[in-house]
Amino acid sequence: MRKRDHNVLTNAASLLICGLLAGVVVAAAAFPAVAMTGLAAKAGSETFGALPKELTVARSPQMTKLLASDGKTVLATMYDENRKDVKLKDISPHMQKSIIAAEDHDFYKHNGVDLNGVARAFVNNQSAGSSRQGASTLTMQYVRLAISYSATHPADVVAATEDTSARKLREMSLALQIDKELSKDEILERYLNIAAFGNGAYGIWAASQVYFNKPPSKLDIQESAMLAGMVKAPTAFDPTTPAGYPEAVGRRDYVIDNMVQIGAITQQEADAAKKIKLVVKGKRTPNGCTQTTTRSWGFFCDYLYRWWLQQETFGATSYDRERRLKSGGYTIISTLDVQAQKAADKAVRKNLGESSKAARMVAAVEPGTGRVRAVAVNRNFKLDDPDDPQNKISSDPAKAKKKIRGNYPNTVNPLITGGPGIAGYQAGSTFKIFTLVAALEKGYPLSYPINAQPVFKSNYPVEFNSPAACPGTNKYCPKNANASMAGMHNMWSGFGFSVNTFFIDLQQRVGAENVVKAAQKLGISFRSSSDAQLAANPHQWGAFSLGVSQTTPLELANAYATLGADGKYCEPIPVQ
Repeated sequence: MRKRDHNVLTNAASLLICGLLAGVVVAAAAFPAVAMTGLAAKAGSETFGALPKELTVARSPQMTKLLASDGKTVLATMYDENRKDVKLKDISPHMQKSIIAAEDHDFYKHNGVDLNGVARAFVNNQSAGSSRQGASTLTMQYVRLAISYSATHPADVVAATEDTSARKLREMSLALQIDKELSKDEILERYLNIAAFGNGAYGIWAASQVYFNKPPSKLDIQESAMLAGMVKAPTAFDPTTPAGYPEAVGRRDYVIDNMVQIGAITQQEADAAKKIKLVVKGKRTPNGCTQTTTRSWGFFCDYLYRWWLQQETFGATSYDRERRLKSGGYTIISTLDVQAQKAADKAVRKNLGESSKAARMVAAVEPGTGRVRAVAVNRNFKLDDPDDPQNKISSDPAKAKKKIRGNYPNTVNPLITGGPGIAGYQAGSTFKIFTLVAALEKGYPLSYPINAQPVFKSNYPVEFNSPAACPGTNKYCPKNANASMAGMHNMWSGFGFSVNTFFIDLQQRVGAENVVKAAQKLGISFRSSSDAQLAANPHQWGAFSLGVSQTTPLELANAYATLGADGKYCEPIPVQ
């Protein structure tokens, strides 16, 4: 026996003693091919009668896409991992062949485990000074990734990737079994959709977008070779970094040479591909509402995001709902109308500078459906740039005293829709509509006349001698914006000219409790504790018709939309 053969058998025997599967494979390599086939079949049939659930059912995280109401305009993308599964027919043949050339030359020949490859790797790795070789086939790599993604506990992820003989044994056994259950093309498709390519790109669709801004079906030879070469070490072969670029080029050329070896391309094609200068985009796919494709869409995106987290349909907890949104691969057609949003954004920014402290907001709701067509504010929905943070003190004196920064021009506060810390804003004369509605419900006609005084002395109590009180009394005495508003008015003209003294007089006749009730029926909620207390005792709330209650632009717009739908109330909704 030659010395080399003796070494192989000796090493195989020692490995068998250690109980490693690789040793079994090396020993089998010394027997006829039929013995190897029998071993593979035995390992597969005895270990698993059927594929584990994680290899047949589980789906890796997918990117969710948020579209405008036209079903085409992309507003935002949301993901835990930037990935979108694609069919093998939608992946360039060059990409399919290059990944085989890079990772598994005999992919279409072996039955999930490359026994000869295991033997070669074992012998090489026993030799001092030799670089380490792996023997994982594409099928084994897919098994490892699939188990990791299906894990429900961190320890399971570690177990799926740790360098132990037990893990190798399980991986090989599963690979043998999956090769029986799935076709080679199915395994290749799954692998290309689950593999990581660096720069936040998971799967071939994201990789082709991030690096080359094209679908995977359009990848050429040298682009495919570069991407295939990255799978082994995405960070080391990152072409977007100065250190990684030359490594990526070298790795690309290596894969191209391997494509020649497996007969995927000719030498002439390889030489031409290697001469092409590698050009990559290196642009990560936007993620979340702070990275919407247009600055004015962030507030709507955030509204949808907050709405989603409140829907029990999408999960038992807000955490479950968020994970589902960011990994479920949904295409969400929202209610946002692109033209309406553009008009609203233009309106709120007109004549106001980028850093204006004034806040101007618009919400548009479709009557009869509750579909929110636009939300706009003269702010940018974004986080501060760490290198250039906004350094503007809040316009709120109490916050300014504490050196708290303002929310302009950048903010992620839900200014239009409301949320934690945002109770809303005083709505002013827009609340007069609720007094008008309450009067109509009580049988007052629109032609009902009132002689509106310059100052109206009401029966509503206020603090004695306060600015809102008649001199020397504790009675609420509102005034008009100007003296010309006084005189005879009906509900049409009183509302049209926004006559304060007309509406407080009308409120007193109708009953403040009925006015508050009308507002509530139209969707106004009382978010602040002080407003809630007054709503519980409306006889004390003399100024209600003048909009001293806090509300949000969205809530107010929906109240008016209810009137526009002849009293049909619809919950505001961002999803079409």
